[in-house]
Amino acid sequence: MNELIMAKYGEIALKGLNKGTFEDILVKNIRRRLRHCGKFHYMRKQSTIYIEPVGECDLDEVIEKLKVIFGIGALQRCAVFEKDFEQIKSQGVPYLENALKNAKTFKVDAKRSDKSFPMKTPEIQAELGGAILEAYPHLSVDVHNPEITVMCEIRDKGAYVSAERIIGAGGMPVGSSGKALLLLSGGIDSPVAGYMMAKRGAIISAIHFEAPPYTSDRAKMKVEKLAKIITAYCGDINFFCVPFTEIQELLRDNCPEELFTILMRRLMMEIAQRICEKEDIQALVTGESLGQVASQTMYAMVCTDAACRMPVFRPCVGMDKSEIVEIARKIDTFDTSILPYEDCCTVFTPKHPKTRPNLADVEAAQNAFDWEPYIQKAIEGTKPYLIKNA
Repeated sequence: MNELIMAKYGEIALKGLNKGTFEDILVKNIRRRLRHCGKFHYMRKQSTIYIEPVGECDLDEVIEKLKVIFGIGALQRCAVFEKDFEQIKSQGVPYLENALKNAKTFKVDAKRSDKSFPMKTPEIQAELGGAILEAYPHLSVDVHNPEITVMCEIRDKGAYVSAERIIGAGGMPVGSSGKALLLLSGGIDSPVAGYMMAKRGAIISAIHFEAPPYTSDRAKMKVEKLAKIITAYCGDINFFCVPFTEIQELLRDNCPEELFTILMRRLMMEIAQRICEKEDIQALVTGESLGQVASQTMYAMVCTDAACRMPVFRPCVGMDKSEIVEIARKIDTFDTSILPYEDCCTVFTPKHPKTRPNLADVEAAQNAFDWEPYIQKAIEGTKPYLIKNA
C-alpha cells in the first residue's frame, strides 16, 4: 500500500493567472525543507501538491517539517488506491485502524472530482461508512461533531483515503513578497513580528544592536537563539550584528536625556536602512505595539518614521501584549525571550522619556552633533553571518 502526503494550498488557491509563480516558490520551499528527509516525487494538481516518498522515509517527520511552511493550508497523510471502490473498502478500512481504534464517533467526508467514477458522493459516504461500522462496531456516526473525519477523495490520478487533516501554517510562501530586515531585540515582540511578516511571504533578514560591555555575550547568544527558532518558519536568516556602544555613549553625553530613546531609534533606523540598500532589502520590520512603552506612542513613531526612506512594517502595532505572548508561545520563542539578559535598548534608559516628542526638537537635537563618522564606523564593524534552518 502506497502512502503520500497531500499539501493543500491556503491563500494561493485564490490567486489568478500568476498562481503558478506562487506554486513554484512553495514547491521550492518544500523541497528545501525536506532535503534531509529522503527523496520525493512531487506533483501539482487541483490546488494540491502531492508529496510521494521514493523509498523509505519517516512520514511523521515529514509532516512536522511541512506544518510550519507558509503557503500550506492543510495536510493529509493518505493511502493511495486504484479508483475501484472494492479496493478502497477492502484495503482502506484496515488502513484506518490506528486512527479509529480509540475513537467513539466518526463520519465519512467524500469528494469526487473525477465525475467518471460510477458512485456519487453520498453513495461513497454511505457505503464506506457502513464498511467502517462493520469493521469497528464500537464506533457510531456523528455527522456534526465527530472525533474522526474519514476523507475519501476520488481524483484524477487515484483514490485517496485519510483519517487525519492537519491545519497548515497558512499565509503566503516565503520569497513571494520581497525582502525585509527585522530589528531583532531580545524581547517578546520582535520575533513575533518577523514570524508574521514571513507568513505574508517576506524573506526575513535580521539586525541586532549590541553594546558591550553594557550588554553581555549571553544577550547576543539569546538573540541568535531567537533567530534560530524562527528559521523554522522563515528559512535561513542573514544576521547583522552592529556594534552600537560608541553611539549610545555619545547620545548619553551629547543629547537631551528625555529624547535619548527616540534619537537612538532614529540612528538604528539609519544604520538598518544603509544595510538594506547594500543588500537589496525593501523594508524594515519592528515589533512595536502602539502605546506599549514610551518610545511606541504615535508621536514617537512619527519622529522615528521621519528618519526613514523606506517602509517600516509593524505587524504587532494593533495587538495587546497577551495576543503577542500567545503567538510567541505558539512559535516557541517566549521562553527564550524572557531570559534575563538585557539588550542595548535598556542601556541608559531615561527616567522620564518624552512620550509626545516634537519632530522639530528631535531633528534639532540630532543635527547638533555630527553622527556620520560613527554611523559609518558602526556599519564597517558589522559582521553579517547566516543563521541556518536545521
